[in-house]
Amino acid sequence: MTEDQATLAERQWRETAPETVLLDGFHALKHALRFGASVRVAVTSDKAAAVELAAELAGDLTEVITDLLVEVPDRTLRALVPRVHPTRVAALAVRRGRQGNLDALARQPRPAPVVVLDNPRNLGNVGAVVRLAAGFGAAGVVTTGDIDPWHPNAVRSGAGLHFATAVERLPSDALPPGPLYALDAEGEDIRSLAIPDDALLAFGSERHGLSPELRKRATRLVALPMRPQVSSYNLATSVAMALFHWGGPPAHPQDSTV
Repeated sequence: MTEDQATLAERQWRETAPETVLLDGFHALKHALRFGASVRVAVTSDKAAAVELAAELAGDLTEVITDLLVEVPDRTLRALVPRVHPTRVAALAVRRGRQGNLDALARQPRPAPVVVLDNPRNLGNVGAVVRLAAGFGAAGVVTTGDIDPWHPNAVRSGAGLHFATAVERLPSDALPPGPLYALDAEGEDIRSLAIPDDALLAFGSERHGLSPELRKRATRLVALPMRPQVSSYNLATSVAMALFHWGGPPAHPQDSTV
């Protein structure tokens, strides 16, 4: 590293931070780059280790990451981020455009469901759901309520995969088009029905469940199989089960004799 490069990177970071998204860690940077993010600045306090990690886990990006990363002193990295990721890598990227996300969410016919998180409260869970949605090829993730699904803690938990799908916050009365399949303990067993590709899969908050408004608007209430006396699943687990069911073989009614 040269002092000039490190100083320039620090200045770019401080100038760019207010209008960009924090990519916290090597994996967030890797995924963001793979899905077309515009990365403004990337820093590390151990470039040799980061490049070695790229060669091991992201051979398709090794050259890009090598050129992009600027090594800075450890004290500088600690001053730039709330906490240093174990990979000692951090970057800033331009957030995906809202209008492009809205267009993707509203597209008809839609090839995959949209996941709706009704007033979620845990940013880590939001990020985990984004990661699942990206992996399953869902059309996107919509949150209602007051938390920003692009908050750094959500992007960290999502490992940068916010750039792989459409992630937006919308009022509950402005959701994308499509039949609303709301997950609720009193609903039909999900194994007895097929989830259409253009569905909205709605999940309630971790503590309070679905809002009465969204529950009332549901096209169908759907329940996940659960052993008696078990109160609930983790939010990300519920989303994974629903998306797995959607992407699996065609559903068939349960045999009533079983």
